[in-house]
Amino acid sequence: MLRRAVERNIEIMGEAMNRILKACPDIRITNARRIVDTRNYIIHAYDSLSSEILWSIIINHLPLLKTEVQDLIRTETAV
Repeated sequence: MLRRAVERNIEIMGEAMNRILKACPDIRITNARRIVDTRNYIIHAYDSLSSEILWSIIINHLPLLKTEVQDLIRTETAV
């Protein structure tokens, strides 16, 4: 159940990033395109998605994404 919840949240982030990139292609999010690609991978290649890949995303990539989103929010609210 936890794994499915993590996968679903990554799918949602990927879909949101896809929409953001269409509206603002120059957004300052590291690996924005890879976030969308990860969403597509989870949806279309589910049978080959390992727990190690999910764990790696959570540990290695989400902290930076969180920081960048918080920075963007601060920048936008300061304007």
